[in-house]
Amino acid sequence: MPHPLSRSVRLFAREVRALLVENTLDPLPIRGPLRRYNGEKFRHDIRAAFNVALLALPQGMAYAAIAELPIIYGIACSAIAAIVAPFFSGSRHTILGPTNATSFMIFSFFAAGSIGAQKIAYMPMLCLMVGVFCILGALLKVADLLQYVSRSVLIGYISGAAVLIIANQLKHILGIAPQVSAEGGQTFIGIVQGLGKHLPAMQWQPLALAAATLGVYVFLQRRFRILPTFAITLVLFSALATGLRAWLPGFDAIDTFAPFTISDLRPRLPDFSVTAFFDQVSLLAAVAFAVAFLASLENTVMAKSLASHTGDRPDVNQDMFAVGVSNLAAAVFAGMPASGSLTRSQLNYDSGARTRFASLFCGIICVGGIFLLAVVPLVSHIPKACLAALVVGIAVSLISLRLVRICLRSTGDDAAVLITTFVAALVSPLHVAIFIGVALSITLFLRKASRPFLVEYEINDEGDLRELGEKRKRPNPAISIVHVEGDLFFGAAELFRTQIQRTVIDENLRVIILRLKNARHLDATSVMALEDLIRFARSHERHIIVSGATREVYRVLKSSGVLDVLQEGADRSAGESNIFLYRASNPNISTRDALKRAQQFLGTTKADIKIFYDPSKEK
Repeated sequence: MPHPLSRSVRLFAREVRALLVENTLDPLPIRGPLRRYNGEKFRHDIRAAFNVALLALPQGMAYAAIAELPIIYGIACSAIAAIVAPFFSGSRHTILGPTNATSFMIFSFFAAGSIGAQKIAYMPMLCLMVGVFCILGALLKVADLLQYVSRSVLIGYISGAAVLIIANQLKHILGIAPQVSAEGGQTFIGIVQGLGKHLPAMQWQPLALAAATLGVYVFLQRRFRILPTFAITLVLFSALATGLRAWLPGFDAIDTFAPFTISDLRPRLPDFSVTAFFDQVSLLAAVAFAVAFLASLENTVMAKSLASHTGDRPDVNQDMFAVGVSNLAAAVFAGMPASGSLTRSQLNYDSGARTRFASLFCGIICVGGIFLLAVVPLVSHIPKACLAALVVGIAVSLISLRLVRICLRSTGDDAAVLITTFVAALVSPLHVAIFIGVALSITLFLRKASRPFLVEYEINDEGDLRELGEKRKRPNPAISIVHVEGDLFFGAAELFRTQIQRTVIDENLRVIILRLKNARHLDATSVMALEDLIRFARSHERHIIVSGATREVYRVLKSSGVLDVLQEGADRSAGESNIFLYRASNPNISTRDALKRAQQFLGTTKADIKIFYDPSKEK
């Protein structure tokens, strides 16, 4: 007889192998669109690529500034992710790169400890780990599970992150960034306290410049949405600030960004020395997993949103795979994690992009822009206050009052998830806040899903099962048929066991037939609950029979060894059994055979056949 451990290992290996065999990931989905590519598609794609690149370059700077990284990191990530992703993605309109939510998550993590000074050294390893997590998730089809994460989580998280971003950018707008940064606050309370403490040292020059920048940006967004308003506003006020610094006193002290050179673009590899590798993996595991989760969730929501407009069928696991590979490339060339950008992807679609090559062309244009900015140090003329004002403008647009209102008014659970996630984002590091919201969302989902549906049945004059319309006492030794419908996973196991045990207490009851035709997803917890139930029933001189078991249920019972417990007392050589499988050709025949077996236990052919009724279940 094989050892139980070796049998468990074989079962696990079989499940993993089956999962991988079922996986439909295409290692290079760009091949088909490449064969069908033509000049007309190119004209539409290149026009969309220029529009997106004009947004991606300044937004890349902004998101690097949010993470408090050199702005080259954000621009390079916008370029590299846009080039790599279309080779592996399932969607034809998605644009990958840095985003608000992931950028502030990075800032929040490194601001929380004493490792902030080593942030740049850790970036390649962080990107690598994010990429590995996403690729493993795609291989294991984890993206399919993201549909169980409530949209209320994402809306609450993004709204909270937007408030944090606005609060954190005020230090640049007020000209007190060095003083506030020295305080090290990374939560909303800490940031606000730092701002309040150093508010007397604020400067009016960056505040005036930022206010004008934000005002012009909002005006252009409302009146000329088809224009690259972000880039236009940034260029306009960078030029204005350059003139003001030359002619008016006080403006020369406004902070600007440090320029970068060609040498700053050299590839950077993670440190693979044994000690450094495991130290970094241990340190970054939590935030890397959180960034990978958020990036995949953002990308999935974005892909489904675009698919609702285009009629395409989203392949969320393929898109998750593209996010993973893009982050592997970012680990070498960009140094900042990539995610799916809703604003750039929507602009790509609105600009008339036909294929995934629009993303590729956008990335190539961004590469050209990087080299131009490296040769001509224009970034040294960009005031941090102006870019901070534009970041505030983007952050405000992330807070959708309409979606917040829907979540608050739909159900109590949605409202609780939204508020909890929002508050968690303000008072805890963001890589913790996202999982607080997810944990609450899943808990509320499991609370609903973990209630198996138990219906009372009887046998009518024609011999068919029908729902019992009236609850009656059992005057004779009774057979109770318990029709179980729904998920019997770990969350439902205890409720299932408690309800059946309550039935066993009936002194007139002698046999329980568990009809499991529509029971699904048995796991170790539910199987152990069933074993406890069998032993409990026998200790009270009751018998348990299973009818209508599917092949999946039978396999789980046999593999776990509980089938042997169930079959105790049945003479298999004489054809006796305590389990009867479902037959599609005659759905009720298994219950008929179970009734015959029950009558063998009773030693009679007369029995009052009833069905368990759960009085707590509203009919």
